[in-house]
Amino acid sequence: MCGRYALGVRLAYIQQQLQERGMQVDEAPDDDDVRETYNFAPGSFGAIYRADIPDHQTRSERDTEKGQEQNDNVPEQETQIEEKEKENDTSSGAHPKYKLQSMKWGLIPFWTKRQPDYGSMMRTINCRDDSLIDNRGMWTTMKQRKRCLVICQGFYEWLKKGPGGKEKVPHFVRRKDGDLMCFAGLWDCVKYEDSDEKLYTYTVITTSSNSYLKFLHDRMPVILDYGSEEMRTWLDPTRKTWSKELQSILKPYEGELECYPVSKEVGKVGNNSPDFIIPVNSKENKSNIANFFANAKAKDASPKKEPGIKAEGDEDKKDIAAHGTKREHAPEPASPDNETKKQKVHQRALSPSPQKSKTRSATHNTPMKKAVGSKPPAGSQRITNFFKK
Repeated sequence: MCGRYALGVRLAYIQQQLQERGMQVDEAPDDDDVRETYNFAPGSFGAIYRADIPDHQTRSERDTEKGQEQNDNVPEQETQIEEKEKENDTSSGAHPKYKLQSMKWGLIPFWTKRQPDYGSMMRTINCRDDSLIDNRGMWTTMKQRKRCLVICQGFYEWLKKGPGGKEKVPHFVRRKDGDLMCFAGLWDCVKYEDSDEKLYTYTVITTSSNSYLKFLHDRMPVILDYGSEEMRTWLDPTRKTWSKELQSILKPYEGELECYPVSKEVGKVGNNSPDFIIPVNSKENKSNIANFFANAKAKDASPKKEPGIKAEGDEDKKDIAAHGTKREHAPEPASPDNETKKQKVHQRALSPSPQKSKTRSATHNTPMKKAVGSKPPAGSQRITNFFKK
């Protein structure tokens, strides 16, 4: 089963990666023709790599559709198409061409007359490998020549946990070497009876899971390695008949894969984030629970100020913000003039004022003490002289 995958890269990057691995790309669409998202869902337009062969219905396809009946009355126009097809036939020694193309996920057979509903399209996003063994069914015409590769970064699968499998934990599967992943697929081209436009669609072929992914799901996409004989055989446009050799290519992947839980946000089709292909327990993932508690701990450790109370050093911070440097509030050095001024102020503070002293004496009729150095009262000098005699 493959119902969601990641394609968060531009088409130009895909083309470069394929060419660096020795894969010929003679034609490619604009970047905007392929949806760039880490949550690629059915119905979106993805990147398909295939041999550049005619997309019209061939004589063999028409015969298959009509139950392999003889059809000797072929219109002149169709005869000319087949003659042109023979000219482009790579079996004559001509070098085949390959192309990247934008196609819609969810295969619609060429004989479809009207646009199918979403439910019908969902039934053809995958094609089981065992459904291709016999030369019958809807896939027969596509498997003969319309074989392709579906390019992506990796795919998602949901692990069912808990009672009744109600809890579903998304996992991301990718190549361990980090290369782009290539699924074996089939494609077709349809033109509805009420439209003149062609619509290209594709499906992903699935097979039994390998031992590494058995715990996750019993099905997985057929993955092909770059430069392998299986990939060259699968894309060879000269192979127009389904064979055991082609069927043998559809097997569980034997290379190294990497699988890990990812964010549950990927479950909603409208969501899109690079975090979807990063492990949940990775430090790089913003939603990592360890990062969450680390941020909370750092926040609690920061000093808190109560309302209405200024923390120590606030005035210094304001002064730094205003002048660019911090001022040191050191005491002023003592000087003789300053000390004298301080002593006088202190004496004035301790001794009562003359006005207050007079008021108190007058109120209580208390005789005033003789002040030092003052003139004696009248007559006191004569009494003193008398006693001296």
